[in-house]
Amino acid sequence: MRSVSVHTPSSSYDVLIGSGILGELGARVRDLTAARRCVLVSGENVFPLYGEEALKSLRNSGLQAEALVFPSGESTKSLARYEELLNFLTEQRMTRTDCLIALGGGVTGDLTGFAAATYQRGIPYLQVPTTLLAAVDSSVGGKTAVNLPAAKNQVGAFYQPAAVLCDTDTLATLPERELRAGYAEAIKYAVLGDADLFDGLQRRSVSLDEVIETCVRMKADIVEEDEHDLGRRRLLNLGHTFGHAVESCSGYGLLHGEAVAIGMAMIANAAVRMHHMDEKSRDIMIELLRDYGLPTETDYTADELYDILLLDKKIASGKLHLIVPHSIGWCNTVAVGPEELRQWLEAAYE
Repeated sequence: MRSVSVHTPSSSYDVLIGSGILGELGARVRDLTAARRCVLVSGENVFPLYGEEALKSLRNSGLQAEALVFPSGESTKSLARYEELLNFLTEQRMTRTDCLIALGGGVTGDLTGFAAATYQRGIPYLQVPTTLLAAVDSSVGGKTAVNLPAAKNQVGAFYQPAAVLCDTDTLATLPERELRAGYAEAIKYAVLGDADLFDGLQRRSVSLDEVIETCVRMKADIVEEDEHDLGRRRLLNLGHTFGHAVESCSGYGLLHGEAVAIGMAMIANAAVRMHHMDEKSRDIMIELLRDYGLPTETDYTADELYDILLLDKKIASGKLHLIVPHSIGWCNTVAVGPEELRQWLEAAYE
């Protein structure tokens, strides 16, 4: 088992990575919380595979455990589903010392985390990611949210989990498309600050456990310094600014990782044309994305994306912070106003 400790100003917790961890869920909940009841939140694709094992572990540890299963897909990250979950917690007479479990991918983790952050002003929750994308990124760091019809992740909170249990056995049942989408986030971390990871991904010489641990350690280091996304943590948005716009335009027909891959290719193209990145680094980066079966282009127009970008929740004081790659392992932040943003976006298409 691999373990990464995350220490933020609000809390500290461990991310456990390895085979067979799901069977320890109940014991971990008992060790970390004062819970008597648990609600397991999962999606309709994941629960039939791992839900009963998770409930058995909780109940064998003396916990009362019930499950709420939602439809799979980004549409579940909505205010309506959030309200449904809160009502279910009330019906189960959950108290602020009880516990939520997010068993699934990023959608399940975001929805469950936001409910945990707000139900009775905050109750403990554990993340049990079952997708590579959630394991390397979204389950760690405490960003929780639901979407509004106009834009993604507009309603949420920073709220850290009590623990993250990443049972790598669950990744064996991932559809190939979901696995590829997870690698998009791993490539993001490599481009941000780990040329060795980038090389390992190119050579296919790093194990899945190593990829997850490396990404989690990088994210933990960043989140410890900037929990609330006011400075260095913005770097984790590499590919996400343009990517979120593409994802929204697709009506969430694209997976998040696929949209991020497109966003990374777009910002790399723009970085070359705005004289921040050399063509060789750009080409190597885009080639790796394609090697992992990820899309790097979009049919949506600059006008379509621009309208959505103006709703981006990361806009502050009239500026949006673009994460711009310079070379493999080195990126920085460029603050742009609306006109400059338009220039960057058009450069991504030229």
